[in-house]
Amino acid sequence: MRCQPCFSVGTVATALSAAATVFVFGAGPVRAQTAPAPMATVGVTAPPPSGPVRRLSIQEAVALALEQNIDLQVDRIDPQVQDLSVSVARSNWTPALFSNFSTRNQSNPSQDIFSGSATSITDERLTTQVGVQQLVPFYGGSYSASFNTGRISTNNIFSQFNPQLNSSVAFNYTQPLLRNFKIDATRQQVMVSRKNREISDVQLDQSIAVTERNVKNAYWDLVFANASLAVQQQSLQLAQRSFRDNRSRVEIGTMAPLDIVQAEAEVAQREEGVILAEAQISRAEDRLRALISNPADQPEFWNMRIEPSDPPTFQPVTVDVNAAVRNALATRSDLAVTRKQIESNDIAIRYFRNQALPDVNALVNYSAIGLAGTQLELSPGFQPTVLGQSQRGFFGALGDVFASDFPTWSLQLQVNYPIGASNAEANLGRARLQNTQAQKQLQSAELQVTQQVRELARNVQTNSKRIEATRASRALAEKRLEAEEKKFQAGMTSSFLVIQAQRDLSQARNNELQATIDYLKSVVDFQTGQRAPINGGGGGATTVNTGQIRQ
Repeated sequence: MRCQPCFSVGTVATALSAAATVFVFGAGPVRAQTAPAPMATVGVTAPPPSGPVRRLSIQEAVALALEQNIDLQVDRIDPQVQDLSVSVARSNWTPALFSNFSTRNQSNPSQDIFSGSATSITDERLTTQVGVQQLVPFYGGSYSASFNTGRISTNNIFSQFNPQLNSSVAFNYTQPLLRNFKIDATRQQVMVSRKNREISDVQLDQSIAVTERNVKNAYWDLVFANASLAVQQQSLQLAQRSFRDNRSRVEIGTMAPLDIVQAEAEVAQREEGVILAEAQISRAEDRLRALISNPADQPEFWNMRIEPSDPPTFQPVTVDVNAAVRNALATRSDLAVTRKQIESNDIAIRYFRNQALPDVNALVNYSAIGLAGTQLELSPGFQPTVLGQSQRGFFGALGDVFASDFPTWSLQLQVNYPIGASNAEANLGRARLQNTQAQKQLQSAELQVTQQVRELARNVQTNSKRIEATRASRALAEKRLEAEEKKFQAGMTSSFLVIQAQRDLSQARNNELQATIDYLKSVVDFQTGQRAPINGGGGGATTVNTGQIRQ
């Protein structure tokens, strides 16, 4: 009795096409080419969904991640934090309004003949002050302006105004001439805060690039898990058909009962493979789900099933290693952050170099006063008597002030220079060493980036060739299984060799699928590696501590 082949290999849909690998070396870092022929996709039989099913393309998955990824939402706050840091630094230039109100009652014993016959001299003073002061944002200058008023009453008989009303204005401006002229602590802090703001922007771009890479790789992992399940199910069907065929042979006496045990064991082993493949789908879904969704916005977060709509199509790309290296050295985020940190070190060097100069300041002061109140006309002598009085209103005092009837001008030049080595000189030496160290670190980072990009390009080329090799291996495995089945039908081989051929075909299909997924992921890594490090995720922005570079 001849038994028909239990499984036709030619009817099994494979995950890959027979198109040959095409690699073009051109001018651009990466340029997609049209594959000679689209590949056939595996008929995926996923486990029954336990919740809502969402069908997604890879671009839709990336768009969802950019909108809903929690880590990205955290990283987007960093630029806002740095904006506030810049505002805090600039707040040192905000004008400050100040005021003062005081009253004083003072009694002193009579000490000389000018006290008259009084046994004590009593003064009552009421003063108010209001003004504004500011550190100006240019050339390190500062100013203060104030308006003062007061009322004084006394029992001193020699006082011509009693009570006395006075008012005055005062304006002071201090201008550094050497130290703090080109840069001071506030301007240094503002410039460093702005650099930190730029760093946060670069690191946000890095987080976006890394998130896109992680989403695409997780998407292809899910595609592979679904296709791998289909391969395992096909392998299980092969084993089940072989088992049924062998059982029929045992029943009619053309095969020893021992041979059916081996076929039954093979069925159990492949059932385990299906179970593991289903668990792999769940793990891949969880990884992708966590990247593209926010549990707070989706009640069915953990029950939602994701169904990829993009097949693992092999599309050859152009790899220009030299152009890719140049692009990475010019634009990669980790190098950009290092360069901006070096720029911050340059600001520190400028600041400490300026602080090492002599402290020379020019001070300009102006004031004007006015007087009013009850003016007494006193008789001559050491015991004057009041002969008469006249009133001068408070606006008369204001007129004296704003007409500058009684002005006072002063100009000062202050010089201060430490004897011996100063703190600023030590800080300057340390900042220069740190800057030299940062330059060397940048050179090392550029070398590592070059090596990494070249390795990523090599991975693309290697995985492309792997597709060709695994495709040929899968085709040969199909032919071998077909031949072993025919020989088994003719009684020229054993069921062990048929089972072995089935295992080899299952492994060859998985290898071909894995090579295609590895190729697609290597292309994603090659593209991302020119923008950002591919071995890290998001995270907070790296900032420069302004406190460590202040005197």
